[in-house]
Amino acid sequence: MLFQRFVSEGLAHYSYIIGEGRQAVVIDPRRDCDVYIEAATQEALAITHILETHRNEDYVSGSLELSHRTGAKILHSGHEPLPYGYGKPIHEGEEIPIGKLKIAALHTPGHTLGHMSYVLYDALSAPWMVFTGDTLFAGEVGRTDFYGDDNLAKMTGLLYESLYHKILPLGDGVIVCPAHGAGSVCGSGIVDRMWTTVGLERRLNPRLQFAEKERFVAHAARMLQRAPYFEQMEALNLHGAPVLGTLPVVRPLAASEFSERAEHAYVVDTRVPMSYAAAHVPGSVALWEVELPNYAGWLLDYEKPLLLVGDTSDLRRVVRYLIRLGFDQIEGFLGGGMLEWHRAGLPSAHLNTLTVQQLCHRLDEDRDTWILDVRSAEEVQAQGIPGAHHIHIKEFPGRMDEVPADRPVQVFCGSGVRSTIVASLLRRAGWENLTVVLGGLAGWNSISCPLPLG
Repeated sequence: MLFQRFVSEGLAHYSYIIGEGRQAVVIDPRRDCDVYIEAATQEALAITHILETHRNEDYVSGSLELSHRTGAKILHSGHEPLPYGYGKPIHEGEEIPIGKLKIAALHTPGHTLGHMSYVLYDALSAPWMVFTGDTLFAGEVGRTDFYGDDNLAKMTGLLYESLYHKILPLGDGVIVCPAHGAGSVCGSGIVDRMWTTVGLERRLNPRLQFAEKERFVAHAARMLQRAPYFEQMEALNLHGAPVLGTLPVVRPLAASEFSERAEHAYVVDTRVPMSYAAAHVPGSVALWEVELPNYAGWLLDYEKPLLLVGDTSDLRRVVRYLIRLGFDQIEGFLGGGMLEWHRAGLPSAHLNTLTVQQLCHRLDEDRDTWILDVRSAEEVQAQGIPGAHHIHIKEFPGRMDEVPADRPVQVFCGSGVRSTIVASLLRRAGWENLTVVLGGLAGWNSISCPLPLG
């Protein structure tokens, strides 16, 4: 038997392949789908079915891509009348044989009206695993706010029915395989429990400690931040994303051509923050390769082509991150990097930086220093910086005008990574007098500042 989970970095997206006999099934695949083909080929299995738990909002589904390469049949929920441009509907109770095993569809509405879970039964027809999509996570349950505040209580009530009347009765020993892990935007309280079971969630999941439906709804119903790129993902995952055929090859551009194209594109610099701060292409956005999947969908524009600056050894990984979010217009990368940019005599920009010690001295000398804190509300609530103005990085594009352009601004976060991203956005929009605080809160806590932390 083949069973494997695949983790998409940054998005905290989980997908799965199950194979037995001579066939395999993939659940909620990502767009760069070569990993499933390689896993199946190594075990001499044919991928025959692709199952979608729901129309995903946070990444581009790889169902069409994988079906194009393998001929596998795509199945999605038949319990919500969405005008899918691909695949066939599946309904509760329908079964897919996989050698001696079988997968049965289980309608589990709540996150969406049509949401499907899939139960894997062993050769003795006992439930073994349940692929819960966005219904149940480790330490969390699915968000129920996508149909608006007016339908929040209704959707949360449906989620209760799905959890308490369909998932939990499967039995404590059943392995739970969700579509996301810790760090996903699809659940604010997902914990870093790599593997879990129905029994563990029944005992440890704080959302499952309310047997009464009314108490569950009161505890679990909440409106969460909706990422601006969700709308793009929903459209692609309804009508079908363009089939790529293979991972796109991004061509190197000479500095002069790169400079010309940059006038009508987003230049994304994926180097480490300190390299970006030292010297970068004017107008470029700092999105360190490690953080790219977390913030690209929140901060970049789908209408503009992308140009990349970074380490060529990271290029394939960067391209994977971008296509998973639907950024297909990648026109090229700066051949030779910033070294060639400077050798071509082109102007570069830099960001001012200062240490937390220097910030402390500046605060002592000037109580009117303007500090922009771009951490999350939860982080700020746990420990704030006296006098700082808070705008979360993910809210920043719509609140940029709250930052003064006529006075020095010190940009602060947890480490210096997010503050570099935000400073690059401000600089691109015309702000000049900016300084990134190196080390962020970690550095702040490592020294004794004259000021109390409040």
